[in-house]
Amino acid sequence: MQLKYAVLLLACGIATAARAQSAKDQRVQQLPPADVNILASYYTQDGNHSPVTGGVGTEELTDVTPTIIVNVPLDTVTNLNVNFGMDFYSSASTDKIDPYTVSSASSSDTRTHINIGFSRNNSLHRVIKSIHVGASKEYDYTSFSLGAGWSKGSLDGNRELSLGAEVFFDTWKIIYPIELRGQGDLVPTKNRQSYNFSGTLSQVINRRLQASVSTDLVYQAGLLSTPFHRVYFRDDAAHTVEQLPDSRFKFPVGIRLNYFASDYVTTRLFYRFYNDDWGIVSHTLEVEAPVKIGPFFSFYPFYRFYTQTAADYFAPYAEHSIADAFYTSDYDLSDFQSNKLGMGVRYSPLFGISKFNLPFSGNNSLFKSIELRAAQYWRSDGLHAFIISTDLGFTIPAAQ
Repeated sequence: MQLKYAVLLLACGIATAARAQSAKDQRVQQLPPADVNILASYYTQDGNHSPVTGGVGTEELTDVTPTIIVNVPLDTVTNLNVNFGMDFYSSASTDKIDPYTVSSASSSDTRTHINIGFSRNNSLHRVIKSIHVGASKEYDYTSFSLGAGWSKGSLDGNRELSLGAEVFFDTWKIIYPIELRGQGDLVPTKNRQSYNFSGTLSQVINRRLQASVSTDLVYQAGLLSTPFHRVYFRDDAAHTVEQLPDSRFKFPVGIRLNYFASDYVTTRLFYRFYNDDWGIVSHTLEVEAPVKIGPFFSFYPFYRFYTQTAADYFAPYAEHSIADAFYTSDYDLSDFQSNKLGMGVRYSPLFGISKFNLPFSGNNSLFKSIELRAAQYWRSDGLHAFIISTDLGFTIPAAQ
């Protein structure tokens, strides 16, 4: 509970500080309220194909993830967006890096991430421009990112084109399995760069049907393997760490359809095709069917099916040849199918759930909505997982 209140106070502090500064420069026109979303999730999984131990062994993991998203109008055309979160995870497989000690890589750790962005809306030309910076840190991994976006709407408001670009600079702390340490450099570098280019075209087809097409071009270079993933060979008693190419090109294309059957029933369909130059081809199909019960309450069952082919470099435990240039026993790169089935509920009254006053603002803040989702996930290789998440929505008016 202390963490929950700390998260809420931090979110309110960010929003109020930004609004107070903006109010100094713009007292004549009242700005829209800031939006604050507090999200949290609990995830647990298990399986028997851990890559840390060469494609066999437990994949037991739990992860608790609180996140704050704050969107603050700074003036009539400029918005500030802050996304801050933490992952508290415990992994039985990670503990197998060194089963005798936790001095180098613990069985539990914390990941912290933040993303700060600004967007500016030119309503005359129907153009929105945005920039953002981000960072992420955990015990063996540090990442920094930069990105920019541009979107333009049609004159009639029925069409929009969005383009985006993002670059990531990642650095690993190289941690090898305990028995392979002291043998020199087993991977060529500790750095990785990722370059993402995205585009989405959305179109209102008629009063009931909306559609969008999206695509991404992703290029990665540097360390693309995980230094503490073991690989065992069929023709040699020795083993080593995972080795993968130092570059990867990904190309997904997705199509989304939203059909409004009535004021109370909507059908959302999504299909994505993906391929890359490691030999993986995948297909994703998602369906969601929100149903309104009255004007303020809705529930939505959802289902996701996924299938992929194996990467060229994958083989199970002790089935690689020592003559191979690249090798992995990570079942995320194997041939598998997966299913995800769940239910979500949302309650969002017209005038909010309740009002409250902040100590540093005399205006009424609003607890406006609550959403709860739960889903079960299972994979053909035996991995199974459960996730439950919440989203609490608030609005905070500008300080007078």
